[in-house]
Order: sequence, then C-alpha cells, then structure tokens
Amino acid sequence: MIVIDEGFCKGCTYCVSACPYDLIQLGEQTNSQGYHPATYVDPEGKCTGCVACAITCPEVAIEVYKQSPKG
Repeated sequence: MIVIDEGFCKGCTYCVSACPYDLIQLGEQTNSQGYHPATYVDPEGKCTGCVACAITCPEVAIEVYKQSPKG
C-alpha cells in the first residue's frame, strides 16, 4: 500500500502515469496550497509495492509499505 502526503502533493500526475495498475488518481478537493492532490484507490488490494509512484514523485510525497506474508 502507499500513503500520499496530500499537503506536499502538487498534482503533477507523474505518479498517476507511473502506476501500472491505475490505483492513483487526482482528488477532487484541493489542499492548503490550492492543488488537487493524488489519492490512492485500491479496494481490491492490487498494489504490489513496486515503488514506481514514489520514484517519480518530485515532491517526495509518497511512502510505500509492503506487508509481510502471514504465517
């Protein structure tokens, strides 16, 4: 899963383009800077933690978390 810091996001859409599963989209509301920040939408748990979104983010506003296998 990923966490997007909406306060830092400037809505550049680099992460939207980078996500191979189309799990990121621009939100409708604006942040304190007046930008529409990206939002993470993954109801089916498709995110693989590939980190492509975080690598492309020029504002370093995305953190990626991988879950450990249950066992």
